[in-house]
Amino acid sequence: MKTLQKTLLALATGSLLTVSAQAAIGYGNGYTGQPYAGVKVGQFDLDENGADDPTAYGVYGGYNFDPNFGMEVEYVGSDDADYRGGDIDAKTYGAYGTYRYAFPNTGLYAKGKLGLAKTEVEASNTNFAGASDFSDDDTSIAGGVGLGYAVNPDFSVEAEYDMLGSDADLMTVGAQLKF
Repeated sequence: MKTLQKTLLALATGSLLTVSAQAAIGYGNGYTGQPYAGVKVGQFDLDENGADDPTAYGVYGGYNFDPNFGMEVEYVGSDDADYRGGDIDAKTYGAYGTYRYAFPNTGLYAKGKLGLAKTEVEASNTNFAGASDFSDDDTSIAGGVGLGYAVNPDFSVEAEYDMLGSDADLMTVGAQLKF
């Protein structure tokens, strides 16, 4: 990765974390913050002709600075899906600032996230006369929207749609446990 890209990545990540921290300080409502961890499963939507969409599995963790603002990191990998008789797989690493809106008098909440994600797609095909292998590595601004339900104060389930850049999207369902 070039120096300019690294600098922009560090600047954007730092800005997201600073905005969330400032929001937490500004409320003054006695909320002390809450860490959480979760798992998710879903499917990648890859923009590659002739490729099946691989099943995605991931883990994530985060910290809510207050009931609305937080930050989250995640890793999502995939199984090998069919690619013209060969295999294709994907993985992504992301860091996001998050915002949650709790619908009044229900356990439902809406979630939005914005940050940076690195997506890697690798494919191999040895069944054609000219064997073809390729890999695509993309770091870009990424974001997502979701809907969740707090089963109790410490356990939630979520459904999310994430846009990971120009070559991949991700749809998942997951569960998280708050500490």
